Amino acid sequence: MAWVESSLGTFRARHDEADVRDARRVLQSLEWTALRMADLFPRPVQDITVVLHGGVASLTMTNPAMPMTWLMTAPAARRYVAGWAGAREIHLLAPAVLRARASSVPGSREMLALSAAALYARRVILENNQGLQSVIGPIRLRRQLRWAWLLEGAARWFSGQTEHARPAIARRLHEAGGVGGVRFPPGLRDATLLGGTVIDLLAREEGEPAAAQFAARLHPQGPRAALSKAFGGRPLMHTEGAWRSHLTRLAAGQ
Repeated sequence: MAWVESSLGTFRARHDEADVRDARRVLQSLEWTALRMADLFPRPVQDITVVLHGGVASLTMTNPAMPMTWLMTAPAARRYVAGWAGAREIHLLAPAVLRARASSVPGSREMLALSAAALYARRVILENNQGLQSVIGPIRLRRQLRWAWLLEGAARWFSGQTEHARPAIARRLHEAGGVGGVRFPPGLRDATLLGGTVIDLLAREEGEPAAAQFAARLHPQGPRAALSKAFGGRPLMHTEGAWRSHLTRLAAGQ
């Protein structure tokens, strides 16, 4: 395998020489996501290098925690955990591998094509959310796990993945025995797939700037207080009911 480098703006990609066209598309998706987020998040993230891996083994060698991440994710969303983001690098399965990883349902290939964008959006949100960055070590990890539905959900929503997630959401609700079988806010297993639906509901009701503001700070009293405030201070049970109705509509393709 001969590694080469491509670049576009402030983004670079390291990849197999046979993947030049795919790498260009990945870089274009990062440019688009950076432009979309620039007006909403004041602290930009630049000079990012994307490393495209030809298989799961190569990706796992860069982050031995990947197998545990897959196991901690609900089966309906597992295929969409396709890489990880560090401070200056994004490690991701190559687009050809992602295409082979896609299911036959509508939206699966589109979601996977936006994997690099989702990881970049995650990095931007971390950069702008001091509550997720201001502590170190195990405390930071526990906080990021507690707020995974916010971090992962906002990343998937701002990258455009949530728009294509309806069939995967329908499968997850089927696995859970219906909309009552998932937690609100979504638990760790559902952060990747269902976290974005919370952000989607907020953007629909309060607007995209409100969704960005929500993603950029943590409420000191925790997720439930954050949700109550974000949705105009209404009782949390009403927001939960609206979210479950929203999930039902998404799963039904409405």
